[in-house]
Amino acid sequence: MTKEEEATLHVFETRVRQLILAYDDLRKENNRLRCDIRNKEEENNRLSEEIDELRLSYVRLKTAKMMEISDDDMKNARQRLNQLMSEIDKCIALLNL
Repeated sequence: MTKEEEATLHVFETRVRQLILAYDDLRKENNRLRCDIRNKEEENNRLSEEIDELRLSYVRLKTAKMMEISDDDMKNARQRLNQLMSEIDKCIALLNL
């Protein structure tokens, strides 16, 4: 083998080694990125479940607050409604004149 062929072979070997190193680096980075994606997906699923739980808690709280209306509140609401109905009846009576 001539010196020129040996030099060419040496350059080729060097470039192949560089490609192998670059491939290993990219493979490691790819694995790291896949792991990051898995972690983010797990976190996303956890947060989605937490959102669902919070929504359910909110609905339950809203329902509990609605049931919390006391008898006094109901009595006041009925009185107010009766007053409004009386006023409407008076207005209708005035319109019929």
